[in-house]
Amino acid sequence: MPWRRGRQPAAAIEHVPPVVQRHIASFGLGPEAVRRAREAVTEYLPAAGVSPGSAFADAVLLVTSELVTNVLRHAPRSPVMDVGITVAAGQLVVSVADAEPRLPDLSDEAMGAGLRMVAELAADYDGDVSAEPAVDHDGKVVLVRFGMPS
Repeated sequence: MPWRRGRQPAAAIEHVPPVVQRHIASFGLGPEAVRRAREAVTEYLPAAGVSPGSAFADAVLLVTSELVTNVLRHAPRSPVMDVGITVAAGQLVVSVADAEPRLPDLSDEAMGAGLRMVAELAADYDGDVSAEPAVDHDGKVVLVRFGMPS
């Protein structure tokens, strides 16, 4: 059966890759790192479809603060950290990469209060927390996934 003019079959539409929005900012470690990371994320949230001052925006900023604070505490020799926000397929992902290769223990028994709070905030938005080795350097990246509120 030929395609109707101007219409693609459903199978063709389903295989179109989703649009991905990504913003990454790099920061040196130091006393201004948390503030600068929050400012960078705050600036990007409207483009990601997140209302500034919303409960969701507050959760994303709190997670950003906690992840950057963890880099300052646990990867002090890392020369820089990358803070990223990625939006695709109904999810917003906050990522923080550093040069410390040791992955955090994300089990319930081993998580400190900060990471536990991060995991709870992610779960509030049908998300989760993970950590993996960095692809482009000897380090790691911690990822916090949130389902985008409707």
